[in-house]
Amino acid sequence: MQDVLDTIHEISADFDTVFTWDYARTRGALVKLYEKAKTSQWNATTELDWSIDVDPEKVGQELGAGGTVRFQTLQEADNSPVKHFGEKEWRQVAVELQNSLLSQFMHGEQGALLCTARIVETVPWIDAKYYAATQVMDEARHVEVFARYLDEKLGRQYGINDNLKGILDDILRDPRWDIAYLGMQIMVEGLALAAFGMMHQVTTEPLLKKLLRYVMSDEARHVAFGVLSLQEFYRELSDAEMRERQEFAFDVARRLQRRFAHTEMWSRMGVDPDAVYRTMDTVNPPAQQMFQRLLFSKIVPNCKKLGLIDAAGGWLRERFTEIGVIEFEDLADTGEEYAALDEVARDRAGASA
Repeated sequence: MQDVLDTIHEISADFDTVFTWDYARTRGALVKLYEKAKTSQWNATTELDWSIDVDPEKVGQELGAGGTVRFQTLQEADNSPVKHFGEKEWRQVAVELQNSLLSQFMHGEQGALLCTARIVETVPWIDAKYYAATQVMDEARHVEVFARYLDEKLGRQYGINDNLKGILDDILRDPRWDIAYLGMQIMVEGLALAAFGMMHQVTTEPLLKKLLRYVMSDEARHVAFGVLSLQEFYRELSDAEMRERQEFAFDVARRLQRRFAHTEMWSRMGVDPDAVYRTMDTVNPPAQQMFQRLLFSKIVPNCKKLGLIDAAGGWLRERFTEIGVIEFEDLADTGEEYAALDEVARDRAGASA
C-alpha cells in the first residue's frame, strides 16, 4: 500500500479570491448553460450498471489497438527500442495502453476539479460562479467513475504522466483567472472530449461506453463554458496580452501531444521512454500523425472562436499551420454541439416514456 505522503502533491499559488456583490443575471448564455447543468446532474452509483463483467484484455484490444498500430511502426526505425517486440509484447502493450489512457483521464479530471474550484474563487461574474460550481460537482463525479472503473474492472492504475502533471501545475500556479479557463476548459478538456469521442466509437464494452457518453455530455458543456466566458474577456485584451495567451495555448498543446507518448506505460514495459520519444520524432508515421492531429479537432475551432488564432499578427495560426492542424479551424465549436451530446436527458426521457 502506498504511503499517504507519496500520494499528496502540493502547489503553492498566489491569487486573489474575488467576491462580487452584483447578483444581476446579465449573461444570458451562461444563465442558459447553468440551467442545463442543474438538470443534467447524474449519479454514477445508480445510473451506471456496475454489475457488468468486464474483460480487461478485450477492452485493451479495442482501446489499445489504435495505439498499438501507432507504436508498431516504430519497429521500422534503426535502433528502435521495440525492435524485439513480438505478438505477445504487443498484446501486453494494448492492455497497458488502455489502463494508461484511462488513468491519465482520471488524473486530468482531478486537475479539472481543482481548476474549476479556482474559477469559482477568481472569476468576477456571478453567472460564471454559478455555472463553475456545477462543474466542480461534475468533475468530482468524473474522478469517481474513472477511479472506480480502473479499480473494480481493470484492476490497476498508473501514476500521473509528467507532461500532464506539469501542465496542471502551471495552470494552478498562474494568478490570472482566465488562464484556468484557457488551460483547462479549452485545451485539456477540449482534447479530452476529442479522445473520449474516439474511445466511445471503438469500444463495445457496455459499461465503459455509457460511462464515456455521460462524461462527454458534461465535458461538452464545460468547453462551452470556457468559450462563452473567454470570448467576452478576450475582446478587451491588448495584442501583447493576447500573444501571451497564444504562446501559453500552444505550449500546452505541444505538451498534451507528448502526454500521448505514454512514458509511464513504456517504463512499466521495461522500455526507455526517452528512446521512444526519439524514435517517434524520427519515424512519425502516418497513423501517429493522424492520431495527434485528431486530438486538436476540438481545440483549434474553439481557439478561433476566442480570437486567439488571428490575434497579434496571426502568431497562433502560423504555429497551428506548422503542425498541420489548422484545417480544423472551421469545425463546429463545442458550444454549438453540447446539446446534441446530452445523453443524460435522452436516457431519462426514454426511461419515462
